[in-house]
Amino acid sequence: MALWGNKDSVYSDGTVDVNLGTNTITGTTGVVTFTSAVSEGDVITVGAGATYGYAVIIGVTSTTLSIASTAGFVSGLSTVSGSTFNISEEPVYTLGDSHYEAPEAKATYFSGVFGVDNAEVGTARTVTVGGKVGAYGVAHGGWVGVTTYNDAHGNFRVKSEVLVAMGADSTGSGGITNDADDDTRYPDS
Repeated sequence: MALWGNKDSVYSDGTVDVNLGTNTITGTTGVVTFTSAVSEGDVITVGAGATYGYAVIIGVTSTTLSIASTAGFVSGLSTVSGSTFNISEEPVYTLGDSHYEAPEAKATYFSGVFGVDNAEVGTARTVTVGGKVGAYGVAHGGWVGVTTYNDAHGNFRVKSEVLVAMGADSTGSGGITNDADDDTRYPDS
């Protein structure tokens, strides 16, 4: 089990049910079969923008995932039914870090960890957000922690930190692959 990989989307087809009492996740749309690409140590994010939460996968069968803990899920939930999901190879050490809580955990601000590839780095520097060109620009491709806030003068600010630098080499090998649904902040073009 690695601390991180290079895919910001390993698998996300269908919908899932989550039982937080048994720490299990099963597919609900048709027959969701967790492919051989899903591994122990991957991170599952449940709901658009982690609406319900996230966890580290500790067991995989073709139809069921076991998760290590429910601590990353919204407090008070016991089950989640028919939700979208994404499985990634993001750095597991960022889970539970209050700087990068799931977006729903911070009512006013946005924070999260994104897999940003080389194309997204370039595009982010040209996109206008909150009246600022390049507001979501990052220093380097890889796993990037992002937090937004308003400063003491009410100005929109974005703080980013490259957690794991990963860029493609001259042959295009390496770097973040398998684009996830982060295109509102990190579009490919």
